[in-house]
Amino acid sequence: MASNVNPTVRRRRLGMELRKLREDKGMTAEQVAERLLVSQSKISRLENGRRSISQRDVRDLCDVYEVEDRRLVDSLMQMAKDSRQQGWWHAFGDIPYSVYIGLETDAASLRTYEPQVVPGLLQTPEYASALIRGALPETAPADIDKRVQVRMRRQLRLSETENNNPEIGPLRLWAVIDEAALRRRVGDAQLMVRQLEHLIEQSEQPHITVQVMPFAMGAHPGVNGQYAILEFPDASDSTVVYIEGVTSDLYLEKANDVQQYSVMYEHLRAQALNVDQTREFISDIIGTYAGKAK
Repeated sequence: MASNVNPTVRRRRLGMELRKLREDKGMTAEQVAERLLVSQSKISRLENGRRSISQRDVRDLCDVYEVEDRRLVDSLMQMAKDSRQQGWWHAFGDIPYSVYIGLETDAASLRTYEPQVVPGLLQTPEYASALIRGALPETAPADIDKRVQVRMRRQLRLSETENNNPEIGPLRLWAVIDEAALRRRVGDAQLMVRQLEHLIEQSEQPHITVQVMPFAMGAHPGVNGQYAILEFPDASDSTVVYIEGVTSDLYLEKANDVQQYSVMYEHLRAQALNVDQTREFISDIIGTYAGKAK
């Protein structure tokens, strides 16, 4: 197998295949759990790709589903083996949002709404460091550095020639950012000038679109908070809505949930400033910060 196998995506694909086998057999997750003497939650986590799956798990499930096609069983066993490989992010130790990184690494497009901060993929190292220090005041300096390194590594997905998934090209990013994220000073004024200039520079790339949602717009479909929609090049991989939490994250994959968030995002894009207006708007804010930096 290729060295850039993504264990997160492999687990998702394997989970979908196993769920399909169960449904074709007409069994519930509870019935399967009873047959294998395991908890129902284990079966659910295996099927949604949130839990590492062993080749023994696959073998046992295929026995329960009476799968006779040896080639299919071997293929699923290989997927289980690949899913236990480590992604590049594991080299940095325990990363709390490693599932998300795995999805982002293999995604073809990402639509995100950020109400409070500049999106991580568009942050400068200095902004990221100051942001993490402020958000997690009890974090050790070494852990802050590690988080910044991971964030910068993630940004390779935006590069035309240096992204870490050359088979699918650079990530198509569409970011709607609330005005609050631009007005909120992270670090000093000079740092904010550099961050907002970087934001404009990134927005000039053909595969990156940035729009600002100004305060003047009032109430809008994003007032409930941050979320991201990830889409994948392989049709077998379902679109995922990601909602970041303090102690745990939420991943939505049901068609109805994805549809609601997608419609909400279309309203956000329609109500936000267009690309040219956004650059002018950010430039004006840069002028304000530049005056304070003198």
